[in-house]
Amino acid sequence: MTQTIDDFHVPTPMIDGVTQEYAVIQKALDQAASPPERLAAVKSWDDLRRRLETWNALVDLRFNQDTGNEEFKKAREYRDEIAPKFTDLEVTFKRGLLQATYRVELEKKFGMQAFALWEADVMAFDPSIEEPLVAESKLQAEYAELTAKAQVEFRGEKHNLSSIVKYREDADRTIRHDGEKVRWQWFADNRPALDRIYDDLVKLRHGMAQTLGFENYVSLGYKRMKRVDYTEKDVDQFRAEVREHLVPLAAELRQKQGNSLGVDKLMFWDDAIHDPQGNPAPHGDHDWMVERAKEMFDAMGKDLGDFFRLMVDAKLTDLKNRERKSPGGFCTSFPIYGVPFIFANFNGTKHDVEVFTHEMGHAYQAYRSRHQPLLDYLWPTYESCEIHSMGLEFLTWPHMEKFFEGDAERFRRIHLTQGLLFIPYGVAVDHFQHLVYAKPEATPAERHAMWQEMERMYLPWRDYGDLPHVADGGFWQFQRHIYLSPFYYIDYTLAQTCALQLWVKSQRDPAGTLAAYNTLCTRGGQAPFQQLAKGAGLVSPFHAGCLRDVVATAKQALAV
Repeated sequence: MTQTIDDFHVPTPMIDGVTQEYAVIQKALDQAASPPERLAAVKSWDDLRRRLETWNALVDLRFNQDTGNEEFKKAREYRDEIAPKFTDLEVTFKRGLLQATYRVELEKKFGMQAFALWEADVMAFDPSIEEPLVAESKLQAEYAELTAKAQVEFRGEKHNLSSIVKYREDADRTIRHDGEKVRWQWFADNRPALDRIYDDLVKLRHGMAQTLGFENYVSLGYKRMKRVDYTEKDVDQFRAEVREHLVPLAAELRQKQGNSLGVDKLMFWDDAIHDPQGNPAPHGDHDWMVERAKEMFDAMGKDLGDFFRLMVDAKLTDLKNRERKSPGGFCTSFPIYGVPFIFANFNGTKHDVEVFTHEMGHAYQAYRSRHQPLLDYLWPTYESCEIHSMGLEFLTWPHMEKFFEGDAERFRRIHLTQGLLFIPYGVAVDHFQHLVYAKPEATPAERHAMWQEMERMYLPWRDYGDLPHVADGGFWQFQRHIYLSPFYYIDYTLAQTCALQLWVKSQRDPAGTLAAYNTLCTRGGQAPFQQLAKGAGLVSPFHAGCLRDVVATAKQALAV
């Protein structure tokens, strides 16, 4: 009988117990007289980390599934309180491995990447920032709860922030406008709280950075994101590449979109509609889509097919939208069970297919790399992770008829268009965060002005009309990454650049491209971003001209 998520359980760890476990492992390592004995001690440490990570993932998942559940809230609050103490134990242990006389021996066994990651962790933590870390977690939880419990009324129905979004894709322009007006009015009404939470977060993070010896949070943020093979200058180079090659193409695509819709001027509430027929939607509900997905992954190969059936049988997906459930989508994993979990909020739009294939890419990678020897390698660093997710979105293209039937080609055209349009937006989000943390003393009003500057630079076509909150620079407040995962957004744009390269390659060699993708997934995080990309035959986004082939192929495909 298949074990399901309902059977997963990890006892709540206590600080005294975990401290004792670390002491025992450290003693075994100190007394080890041979390489096999040292490796056994490191494995014990890794087993402990896998158990703690599984507990952490379960706590986080259950809270997001029902943010109003008091038991789940208390579990998360306890996790947030205790997490810095666990981090202290882990970082202290890593520091010892970095300084060990037998370091070369471990490097030969595990590779250099683990040590690069550990060095970043050591630089990003000290017990002196434990209290600020707890305070940061509480503020993050406040933002998550605030947005999760949001309710708005539209056309006689109550909606949360996930379900109201479906009206952005309505064929009726008036409905699109009115739906957006209602959605953004909630943000306007809650602007003081959203501004206050973020202001507190920025100041907390800046204070932590200074305590750790950094000028500001930018450098600390890069360490916390484990960026070990590129710098702020590399990211700046990529931004320049986007401004030169993609912003002009995006402007052309928006102009073409407006012409196609027959509107005098493309407005913000038109952004999500790329076809006068309206965007295609899946031709069935959640259960129907799951059955189509089984057929799709079976057709793509036994590995993908068997894996998805495991996900369904073990109840490792939660895709239906409901009250008190956090908005958005994500993938997590439970290392001691060797399986991932997909979380999403279906709303009946084409986005359901996109978010599902996206998170499935993460899940498939996590499953294929489950046998990596260190917890550090189960997932790659974030920008590499997103290659798997965004890449699978494109690799599933040949099977979109299963979801959209005669509208599949329209879906592919729109999906490509939106993939290209996303990169300037994603770069804007990242550039905005660099501005914010370089000037932590800025007022909320000044931060809204910073966002407006980014829109003028990367999204010059945007016109918000009579939507005052977003017209006044408030759009960024819906982007949960800005609050919850600072600097986690350029990762999507770097990965999308690589995913688009996979799309170009799949046009020429579908079987070879899928094989390269499978290999990339299996490697997990055993190498840094640029090495993983190169191993899959992809050009680093930090190289000049990385977008040239993609832009040329896209222009031809979209006739622009």
